[in-house]
Amino acid sequence: MLGLRPLWQRLRGSLWFVPTLLVAGAAGLAMALVELHTLLPLDLAQSAPRLFGTSADGARGMLGAIATSVITVAGVVFSITIVALSLASTQFSPRVLRHFMNDRPTQTVLGVMVGVYVYCLMVLRTVRTGDEGPSFVPSLAVFGALLLALLSVAMLIFFIHHVAESIQASSIIDRIADQTLEAIERLFPEPIGEPAAPEAQIAAQLPREWTEVPSPAMGYVVDVDAQELLAFATEHDRIVEFVPRIGEFVVAGAPLARVAGPAVLPQQAVQRLQRIVSLDNQRSVDQDAPYGVQQLVDIALKGLSPGINDPTTASACIDRLTAVLMRLAGRRLPGPYRQSDGVLRVIAAGPSFESIAVLAFDAITAQAGNNRDALTLERLIAALARVAGVAQEPVRREVLQQRLAVIDETITHCIELPSRQAALRERSARAAHDAR
Repeated sequence: MLGLRPLWQRLRGSLWFVPTLLVAGAAGLAMALVELHTLLPLDLAQSAPRLFGTSADGARGMLGAIATSVITVAGVVFSITIVALSLASTQFSPRVLRHFMNDRPTQTVLGVMVGVYVYCLMVLRTVRTGDEGPSFVPSLAVFGALLLALLSVAMLIFFIHHVAESIQASSIIDRIADQTLEAIERLFPEPIGEPAAPEAQIAAQLPREWTEVPSPAMGYVVDVDAQELLAFATEHDRIVEFVPRIGEFVVAGAPLARVAGPAVLPQQAVQRLQRIVSLDNQRSVDQDAPYGVQQLVDIALKGLSPGINDPTTASACIDRLTAVLMRLAGRRLPGPYRQSDGVLRVIAAGPSFESIAVLAFDAITAQAGNNRDALTLERLIAALARVAGVAQEPVRREVLQQRLAVIDETITHCIELPSRQAALRERSARAAHDAR
């Protein structure tokens, strides 16, 4: 159950969408150059024989050689892509596969290779020798095939270089962090300002009777059309509560939304409300910034696992998590209540700073404690101290103090060397003092 915006994002991120467009463009280019050759007032083969001069048999041989070579290289590119996907899934996390599927250079290279193959086939079928009727050799299109063959060679070299870079841990981590920061900029653009009205006052005015709207399918909530949801509540003069949060999994038949009042909604209104919510079989960072944080945490935990034992990758993830939390610490996270003309219309809970901070640091702290990894604990303390340096709200600083308290307890129980334990606890206490 996908809305138009998530469906478009899914199409753009699929491995076949961009190649399909490039193949269609290559087929159109082949037909256009063949037709253009017939419209030219001069004979290109006679005007510039070194560039365009070739016989029908020579044109067929060259086009066949290019088509055969390019489709073979396309198979190699597909194989390299599958190997990269398998390596990323094993080395980092299965959740990073979407980033490889969304990789525009990979999609472009695949599209160019298959597009050149289709181009050569389209041109090849128009070449005729004298035995088949009037001889016809579209010199312009044949010369275009030669240029596209050179382009394919350049794309192959670029692709090998790109894959060698993209499977590096730093590239994957940077890509996830950049997408998460972009999502924060898009979802939470407002800086910290004056505190909103106490939510307890609004909660006391809520009705006691609600009508539930069931989910028509199961999946993760990836998008909610906020404007349409507000318009629905205003038109029906009802308060609408969106039950699951973005990124949560819902089961078919489970409550998707609740509408204030005991009156049963018309079936048309129920279907409209169900179409406002988009479900998918996997989460996406576009409207779900905590999912980007989760991916960074997954990679860090994989790096700290005994089988991998790569604390450097975990430290890189902690650095990016620090950047995300520092950006989030200075942004206003909207409350659950939405009003229109001073009237409460929509209730939709979003992520909180506390939930994201817990997600970012607690699991890594626990794994570092299990490994008795003092260096990672020290990195976590430094990260929390940096986030506390930009956090302005007392509530958020208290959340960071709680995370430092968890780290301090982990140090006490997991670090056995007295001198190392004392040094870490001193750093933790200094960071907690600065966060007050």
